[in-house]
Amino acid sequence: MLRYLTAGESHGRALLAVLEGLPAGLKLDTARINQELKRRQQGYGRGKRMRIEQDKIDIVAGLRKGLTIGSPIGILITNKDYSIEKMPGLLCPRPGHADLSGLLKYGFSNIRNVIERASARETAVRVAIGAICKIFLDVFDIRINSRVIQIHGEEDKARMRLIIDEARKRRDTVGGVFEVVARGVIPGLGTYAHWEGRLDARLAQAVMSIPGIKAVEIGLGFGYAQRYGSEAHDQIYYSRVKGFYRRSNNAGGIEGGISNGEEIVIRACMKPISTLMKPLDSVNVNTKRRARASVERADICVVEAAGVIAESVTAFELVRAFLEKFGSDTMEDIKINFQNYLRRLKR
Repeated sequence: MLRYLTAGESHGRALLAVLEGLPAGLKLDTARINQELKRRQQGYGRGKRMRIEQDKIDIVAGLRKGLTIGSPIGILITNKDYSIEKMPGLLCPRPGHADLSGLLKYGFSNIRNVIERASARETAVRVAIGAICKIFLDVFDIRINSRVIQIHGEEDKARMRLIIDEARKRRDTVGGVFEVVARGVIPGLGTYAHWEGRLDARLAQAVMSIPGIKAVEIGLGFGYAQRYGSEAHDQIYYSRVKGFYRRSNNAGGIEGGISNGEEIVIRACMKPISTLMKPLDSVNVNTKRRARASVERADICVVEAAGVIAESVTAFELVRAFLEKFGSDTMEDIKINFQNYLRRLKR
């Protein structure tokens, strides 16, 4: 079973992860992984923290001579801004963040204990995991990309930047919508037999787990509510060259919880960042008196970066479903299983 566990705080010594379940024999390119980490740090509207950190992966376990050996993979990303013990305490929770709910849940008297782990900084190590999964998917000609669809309701790229600039001047933040597309996914990943195994459900949960994501849709998504069934469903055709195929993809590549061979299309909405340089009303958790929310160093807009993170969590879920269907202990055996399946599909 493919799974991972992350650890680390925003201003702690490092971010850690253990990725378990990858087969032996996969060649990992650290330069490729580092490039994905760099992509996460980019995008118009990022803040000062991204100029401090230069994220690089250190694989400390699970490899020999660049190849996976079947044991858990240990991942380390060191924080340059290692200042957790010096960071000031915070008492005024930010609306929209985990500050107050986390403080109440764990019984803290200081919000700092919450925000150090609730921070989106944790997604850096998830991007590293996703980059490893992308390398696996490359072997089977599956590619994943993302793009920004809109910022603050604006779809024109030039206007998007102007909106982000305006938000910066207003000491405000903006959110938007991004799209992730997985191409080359063969039919048969996921299942209709068990609720937790449905591929669309797993992908939706994975994308929703990214901090700040408030809505996810697969394919046409909410657009289904405005169409008749005769307009909504993707009609099925067959040719000897293509096999079964569709001329539309409203389903977003998934039917009944199973990939159908079309592109998997996911869209998600990210809310504006919770930290505002012109803070909202809040309450001091000690005195219970009205106050302005705490201010932390933050971005103005991270929709583009969120798309990169969503690529990574999508890659992980696709590899997990792939290994459930074709899984073995070695890449060599998995390739054989995969080719046998493709031959069966062509019968």
